[in-house]
Amino acid sequence: MPALPEPSSPSSHPVQGRSIPRSPTVTVRRGERVDTVPTGTRVGALLPGEVGGVLVVAGLLGQKPVSLATPLVADATLAPLTTEHWEGRRIYARSVALVLLEAARRHWPECVVRLGPSRGRTQVVAFEGAAPAKLPVLAATLTAEMARVAAEDLPIRHETWMVEEAIFLFEQRGWREAARLLRHRRENTVPLVACGEIYALGMGPMLPSTAEVRGFTLTAAENHLLLDLGRRDPRNGVQAVAAAEASESSMERAHEAWLEAMGVRSVGDFGEACVSGQVSQLINVAEGFHEKRIGQIADDIAAAGDRIRIIAVAGPSSSGKTTFIRRLKVQLQIDGKNPLGLGLDDYYVDREKTVRDAAGELDFEALEALDLPLLQDHVRRLLAGEAVRTARYDFKTGRSHPEGGPVIQLRRGDVLMLEGIHGLNPALLGGIPRPGELFRVFVHPATTLAFDRLSRVSATDLRLLRRIVRDRHQRGYSAAENILRWPSVQAGERKHIFPFQAEADAVFDTSLIYEPAVLKVYAERYLLEVPASHPAFPTAHRLRLLIDQFVSIYPDHVPPTSLLREFIGGSGFEY
Repeated sequence: MPALPEPSSPSSHPVQGRSIPRSPTVTVRRGERVDTVPTGTRVGALLPGEVGGVLVVAGLLGQKPVSLATPLVADATLAPLTTEHWEGRRIYARSVALVLLEAARRHWPECVVRLGPSRGRTQVVAFEGAAPAKLPVLAATLTAEMARVAAEDLPIRHETWMVEEAIFLFEQRGWREAARLLRHRRENTVPLVACGEIYALGMGPMLPSTAEVRGFTLTAAENHLLLDLGRRDPRNGVQAVAAAEASESSMERAHEAWLEAMGVRSVGDFGEACVSGQVSQLINVAEGFHEKRIGQIADDIAAAGDRIRIIAVAGPSSSGKTTFIRRLKVQLQIDGKNPLGLGLDDYYVDREKTVRDAAGELDFEALEALDLPLLQDHVRRLLAGEAVRTARYDFKTGRSHPEGGPVIQLRRGDVLMLEGIHGLNPALLGGIPRPGELFRVFVHPATTLAFDRLSRVSATDLRLLRRIVRDRHQRGYSAAENILRWPSVQAGERKHIFPFQAEADAVFDTSLIYEPAVLKVYAERYLLEVPASHPAFPTAHRLRLLIDQFVSIYPDHVPPTSLLREFIGGSGFEY
């Protein structure tokens, strides 16, 4: 392997470092406390190691997350960021993953190891070419090596490289995803993060060293390992119902197969495809893939003849359920089935009767927020062939109108279609459907692209970006409001949706590989509207860095039937 070039010296750069001396001291406000400290004092020196027994992983300088190793060079407000905050959990998770890659390099230097997508509370660790029978041994060996790296208390370094140097580094080490991503970078420099001899793209702050990496577990799955952060993941042990780990669906495998066939395995590959004029083809294939899968689901339902009487569709927030249902209805009608919709949201109880969560807030996502006796009575009568006047819920007044909806009746060839977050929960309809009469569909985005072997686009971030664009573009809610609301939305999903994934008869992956490039056109400005002093700023700042990695695609290219139109507007379906 050719030797890597030495990083350029400051004297070789046309832009020099500052020549005006800094003030010898800076003023730092921490809550009510104000101190004057020497310039260059590290953030970590002014913050506790834990807050309430929870690890401090970074500092909030203003509202911007920074490494605990960051020197203070100007007056600032400072606060700790722990793993209790979703941004803190991400910082800890990426630090653990970096330690994993360094441990794998030490033990298997020629093996390609990469972090894959999330599976519930765990994250996939892929060993290319590893036989499934060897995975339990790999898990045990890697766990021991990670413990050794942690015990060495190695510094996790943040370095700034010239882009050309970084491209050369990644190409020589076989990290083609990172090298391709950097080829279209606007800036001349790029932040990298390093642990031992492993270098990765810098996507934000990390732990200052490996010492605090502990409590994780690695287990063998079907063809990969699963990394669990253990007790330092706030999602572990706090759900009312234990979340089921998401299994890889056949649609996800097929999705990844056609991406492989098109040569789009990473964000860098996607950028290259866009620049080379393949935008229309990428969009057409992605949309065609969706349509084919929706048609397959409709065909499976139609093949059951008159046996299936109810279709229930459920998925987390901003998963694209509404458009999926519209498109599934079209495909069902092509197959000779007439779907009649029944929205679960119209069966809410009066607002004053709504149950409250642990914080005392109204819990509209609880199953008990629905008038189950009324819903079940209507479903029972519809299945018996009766004409039923359905319910309607007035969201402005918070009042339920048990007979305020339209009259519907199931006739031969009709199926009842239920939409709502509880569609997979067996308690929703109890024993009303006889065996084989109920077909459940779980809808969510699953397939995302990698930045490099350490980082990838998160499906959760994709849903949040969809929600930010839709609500700011169509409903007047700001990005800041949505970001602050997001943790409670996720908590509700973990409690009421994800535990019932195994009940689904079909899974539909709503991700469109090109959509971050389109969402960027809108989200960039909406995220910039979040003030630097706002509590939502850490997430807004990180999402801006995320979408900045994508080549922009303007919405003119998006077809009116696309699921993406649900979030950016201009849909060919009536909502």
